[in-house]
Amino acid sequence: MAQMKTRTMGIDPGVSGAIAIFEGADLLDAFDVPVVETQSGKKKKRRISPEMLVAEIEEHIGCLARVYIEDVHAMPGQGVTSMFAFGEAAGLIRGVCAGLKVPVCLISPITWKRGMRLQGAGKDASRAMAARMWPEKASLFKRQRDDGRAEAALLAHYGQMHNPAG
Repeated sequence: MAQMKTRTMGIDPGVSGAIAIFEGADLLDAFDVPVVETQSGKKKKRRISPEMLVAEIEEHIGCLARVYIEDVHAMPGQGVTSMFAFGEAAGLIRGVCAGLKVPVCLISPITWKRGMRLQGAGKDASRAMAARMWPEKASLFKRQRDDGRAEAALLAHYGQMHNPAG
């Protein structure tokens, strides 16, 4: 019986965030976090679907050794409503992982971006680096809005190099 390689995930939190899945050092996939549209009065809002997120993570649970999550915090100048929504999304992701008993490693943006030599660089630099590192998966990072996918993949790669799972 062939032994399955250990899988890890990187998660760029937020409603516009993404998930990257690795098997060993190989990037298997990167995709946007699952969201649903909700109605609050007259406003429509996008929120992470906890049920869909659980399903995505459970698909890999038997061989999932660790999830690397960007350790995000409030930033000056951001609106109260947007920061609340961002914090809610980040907390939901951490809560789902805790409920599924998946080991989590939080890595601050400054730490992994400095380690990947992306400190101060824009989102396009993350997409370009991810496309160079995983050319066979470059199509995952081609759109401007795919920056979350790139950052999830780069975060997981950094995590594997500096905080190995297992």
